[in-house]
Amino acid sequence: MHTLAVDIGGSGVKVMVLDEAGKPLTERSRVETPQPALPEPVIGAIASLAAGTGEFDRVSVGFPGVVTNGVIKTAVNLTPEWVDFDLATALSEKLGKPVRVINDADMQGLGAISGKGVELTITLGTGFGSGLFVDGKLVPNLEAGHHPFRKGETYEEQLGRAALDKIGQKRWNSRLGKAIAQLQKLFNCEYLYIGGGNTKKVTIDLPPNVKIVPNVSGLLGGIALWRD
Repeated sequence: MHTLAVDIGGSGVKVMVLDEAGKPLTERSRVETPQPALPEPVIGAIASLAAGTGEFDRVSVGFPGVVTNGVIKTAVNLTPEWVDFDLATALSEKLGKPVRVINDADMQGLGAISGKGVELTITLGTGFGSGLFVDGKLVPNLEAGHHPFRKGETYEEQLGRAALDKIGQKRWNSRLGKAIAQLQKLFNCEYLYIGGGNTKKVTIDLPPNVKIVPNVSGLLGGIALWRD
């Protein structure tokens, strides 16, 4: 069984085909996220990428928002039209394959965690994603990015791409260090993994139990969605 893993982001849509063990069978393919990022153009972008990947049997999708049974519940960094949109069904009809959808930070975490103890994944991109795991099992619908962080703003408002562009890399890194310390105290996690496109901007020294993971983890986690 080959799995097409899809990562939908605020700036890019990425795909890769994985074998049964979760090993890549293709290179990662990417296109810019359509603007405005409405459901149909994004699904079209996925279909276009999928057409160039070769054969696959099923599809795993990471989406930047809360997802329940394949239905999108929040899409802060895309458009309001996604709310209550059944992405799993719509994409399955488009590609003719079974589809499962999960939050993108959760999917990245599934590609990074060890499966032991309490582990937290955060993603630094257009927004701020988060995924919490206990002994390898996902705690669903954790959206730490929209919780209060400091100075009356959320983690996403303080550490999203807009904030990075506004305040610069030095101050953004200072904020990141404070966020890591606060999240460590909140979750008492054995490991904290940091992914997303803006990890290349991280310059601070990280604690021993904090690790930057490659962007491809967001796709490699796709195989775990089919481990029933």
